Amino acid sequence: MFQARIYVTLKRGILDPQGNAVKGALVSLGYRNVDEVRVGKYLVLSLAHSDRARAEKEVQEMCARLLANPVIEDYTFELEEVPQ
Repeated sequence: MFQARIYVTLKRGILDPQGNAVKGALVSLGYRNVDEVRVGKYLVLSLAHSDRARAEKEVQEMCARLLANPVIEDYTFELEEVPQ
């Protein structure tokens, strides 16, 4: 069994209105040293695979087909074997 931790973020150069709103709120709270905020998604999936290569391939496909928009988003993931 594997657990995948997936991080999805907007690509550099893509406007991030939510990140800008968070930055503005942080600055208004007095955190004036915040230079940039980029907001993304964090997903955790449990996979009932015993083969690491198959699990990696499947997570890669899920990211490319559904979990991230490859036109505007980048993604990375970590795969960890977990005891059943």
